[in-house]
Amino acid sequence: MGAVSSCCESCFRSRRSQQYEPLLLENEREAVADLLQYLENRTTTNFFQGSPLTALTTLSFSDNVDLQRSAALAFAEITEKEVRPVGRDTLDPILFLLSSQDTEVQRAASAALGNLAVNTDNKLLIVKLGGLEPLIRQMLSPNVEVQCNAVGCVTNLATHDDNKTKIAKSGALVPLTRLARSKDMRVQRNATGALLNMTHSDENRQQLVNAGAIPVLVSLLNSMDTDVQYYCTTALSNIAVDGANRKKLAQNESKLVTSLVALMDSPSLKVQCQAALALRNLASDEKYQLEIVKADGLTSLLRLLQSTYLPLILSSAACVRNVSIHPQNESPIIESGFLQPLINLLSFKDNEEVQCHAISTLRNLAASSEKNKTAIVKAGAVQSIKELVLEVPMNVQSEMTACVAVLALSDELKGQLLEMGICEVLIPLTNSPSSEVQGNSAAALGNLSSKDGRTASDDYSAFNDVWEKPDGGMHRYLYNFLTSVDATFQHIAVWTIVQLLESGDPQLVSNIRLSGLLNPSIRQLALSRTPSATSSAGTPRSHRSQSQSYADTDAGDGQGEIQLLARRILEFVDGDVDGGLPRSVAGSHMAGSSVSSARDEELRRSVREAFSSGSHH
Repeated sequence: MGAVSSCCESCFRSRRSQQYEPLLLENEREAVADLLQYLENRTTTNFFQGSPLTALTTLSFSDNVDLQRSAALAFAEITEKEVRPVGRDTLDPILFLLSSQDTEVQRAASAALGNLAVNTDNKLLIVKLGGLEPLIRQMLSPNVEVQCNAVGCVTNLATHDDNKTKIAKSGALVPLTRLARSKDMRVQRNATGALLNMTHSDENRQQLVNAGAIPVLVSLLNSMDTDVQYYCTTALSNIAVDGANRKKLAQNESKLVTSLVALMDSPSLKVQCQAALALRNLASDEKYQLEIVKADGLTSLLRLLQSTYLPLILSSAACVRNVSIHPQNESPIIESGFLQPLINLLSFKDNEEVQCHAISTLRNLAASSEKNKTAIVKAGAVQSIKELVLEVPMNVQSEMTACVAVLALSDELKGQLLEMGICEVLIPLTNSPSSEVQGNSAAALGNLSSKDGRTASDDYSAFNDVWEKPDGGMHRYLYNFLTSVDATFQHIAVWTIVQLLESGDPQLVSNIRLSGLLNPSIRQLALSRTPSATSSAGTPRSHRSQSQSYADTDAGDGQGEIQLLARRILEFVDGDVDGGLPRSVAGSHMAGSSVSSARDEELRRSVREAFSSGSHH
């Protein structure tokens, strides 16, 4: 600041030597003398009030352009050294100088205003006092220094939420977009920074798109400047939050994905991170899910996923989660080596969101293929889930139990999962405070209990092992769901009991037949078709809740389905038995029962569809 201040002082002294002093008004001469004295004692002078501010104001409103230049320079120097909340008495002279026709005055005044606009209170007052209009005029100046300072000031003003809409409606976006293409890197940085600050609300993003910003931002992804890359990548990431904007990007910006994939290999960590987040937002749409894989985005995402830097791990995990939604991407992701890193992230206790993204991705990868389900189990996912699920946050529990429910759809894997003792952790979670965790855990148990083609060698001893423990075991869980006010839970319970009875396992059949806990509730459900008071039947809790598959089977008549299943159970419990099965169905799987084999297959199919079709954002 010393060099700048001496420049100010020399300004005044040069005017004296050129005999300007006689041309000054009396109050201007006094102001010059006062300001020179204040500048000599600048370390102890407060220029934002009293006589120092009066002197600066006098020079600012002078008709003498040299005095205006000196005042503007002084304001620029002072505000560079110290920024504080100021009042109208400080801003009025600076805004007056901003409207000057003189380039030097414009340059210094906009620098001073930009410095003051770092302060939150000042941001609001500058806009309130009409600062945007002269700033927009200066953005149109042919002088690069004036452009740079004016855009820099708008960038600072746009960091305050209360200013964003005003800036968007002020006419500033078109000149900002034009200046983003400036050949001067400082102007380009400030302009792209300002555009980024305007992308944080739906309305402002739309204004930005209307101003033609998208092609400019996309073209600047290839800038050699890291800051410009960062601002443009982040701005496009925010713009891609809106479905309509993603459609425009898909129609008009064919190089977008390739550029973003390349930026995931940037030397700058923050650019890598924002590139992954931009791809994550784009991957909300099927087209981009496929395009990212086609552009070899998986290679970079796998590297980021294995980083030690949390923002990179989080952004890449979120991106892979969305990419994994598309069934065609399941095998490429597995073949690229993602399974082990994803399983490792299940125990990433520093960040719940990372855990959620990792387990959701595994669930998506398991959705469509037996081969992929087998690969996921073989890689150790279920073992990790079993070790972690009772200790992780509730959101992660919900995702983990949903993943187990998907894996448990595989007839080939059910035996392995049961041998691993997965029921021991699922049963306690059926009593979770979260209805979603409860439903997913119960659905997983139901899927483990069912099988399309039963054989004499099927081993159901795992269910006998957990009949009474832990936490009251299957017995207590089934009772809790049978007596729930939620018809969805009632439905899961009766459906699961039917599967267990169909197993033909003598111990299981005996446990159910002799249960004084279950049978009264089953009889009540068999007799009553009165809907439960707060039934959620037909109303899935979310895309993750597997319980919806049971509730929605009977074309909206979930309670009728419950009654049919309950009566089916009573056929087992009350009827004559033949090898553990009622005589009416001893020779054929559920044939001739009140719930036909076709209906049972429909139940199973709906379960599969529910588990396979979830998408995440």
